[in-house]
Amino acid sequence: MTELLQLLGLTDFSGMTIILSLIALFALIILFQAVKIVPQKQVKIIERLGKFHRTAEAGLNTIVPFLDSVRDTIDLREQITKIEPQAVITRDNVTMEVDAVIYFVVVDPVRATYEVQNLRWGIEQLTLSALRNVIGALDLDHTLTSRDTINAQLRSALDAATQLWGVKIMRIELKNITPPEEIRLTMEKQMTAERTRRAAVTTAEGEKASSILRAEGQKQSAIVTAEGEKQAAILAAEGQQEARARIAQGEAAAIQTVANAIGSAGNPAQYLIAQRYLESIGAIANNADKLVFLPYEATGILSSLGGIRELLNVPPPAPRT
Repeated sequence: MTELLQLLGLTDFSGMTIILSLIALFALIILFQAVKIVPQKQVKIIERLGKFHRTAEAGLNTIVPFLDSVRDTIDLREQITKIEPQAVITRDNVTMEVDAVIYFVVVDPVRATYEVQNLRWGIEQLTLSALRNVIGALDLDHTLTSRDTINAQLRSALDAATQLWGVKIMRIELKNITPPEEIRLTMEKQMTAERTRRAAVTTAEGEKASSILRAEGQKQSAIVTAEGEKQAAILAAEGQQEARARIAQGEAAAIQTVANAIGSAGNPAQYLIAQRYLESIGAIANNADKLVFLPYEATGILSSLGGIRELLNVPPPAPRT
C-alpha cells in the first residue's frame, strides 16, 4: 500500500484521506446497487446479464451489482385506462362517438413485461378494435339501450385477448355515446311525440275510467231509487190493505151494532140499503143547484120510506080529523 501511495505521489495524510473517501463512496454505490426496496403491491423484474432472473417481491431485496439489473417495476393494483372518444359506425351506418374506461389487473408480471412491448397502449388498441366490432353488429337503437350488453361483450373479448399478456380485464364501462347532431334532433322530436302520445293515452284512459265510474254511480243510484220506490209502493199497498181491512172491520162492527139495535124488529140489510140510498140522493141534491131529483117511480121512494119507518119502529102518523 505504501509503495502504491508512493507511486501515486500520495504519501502524506491528506492523500490517504482522499483514497479512503473514494473507497467509501464506491462501497456506498455498490450497496445502493445491491439493495432494492420494493413497495407493497408492486414487483420488480430482475435480469441477470440481460436475461430474466427472478421477480423481487414487496420488501427488502438484494441483487448482485453489475450482474443484475431491474428491468421494470410492475404495479399489481387495479389500473384504469381511459379511451378517448372514437368514431364508430353502427350496423345501420350511423357514425357516433364513443369513449370508455377500462379496469384491469396484472396477474403475471413476467408476461406483462416480456409478451407485449407497451401494455397500456396494447390494451387501448384492443379495446378500440373490440369496440368497433361489437357496436358494428348493433343498430343505433340497440346501441343506445344496451350498454350492459356492450360492456359484457367488450370485457369478454378483451379478457380472452389479454390472457397471453398476463392481464385480467375486470370491467369496461362505456361513458358517453354521442350520435350525430341531426340524429339527436330527430330522437328528441321522436321522444316529444312519444310523450305526447302517452299523455293523450293517459288522458283518454282517465276519461274512460271517469265515465265508467260515473255510469256505475248512476246505475247504483237508479237501483237504490228503484228499491226505494218498490219499498214505498209495498208499504203504501200494505197501508191501503190495512186501512181497507180496518174500514171493513169498522163497517162490520157498525152493521153488527145496527143489527143488535134493530134486533128482530126489522132487516138490517134493508136499513143499510135505505141509508145509502138517502145519502146518494142528498149528495145529488147538494150538487144540483137546489134542484131535487126524484126517482121515476114515486112509489119506490115511498116504499123505501115505509121500510125505513118499519126498521126504526116509528109509528105511522095519526090520521087527521
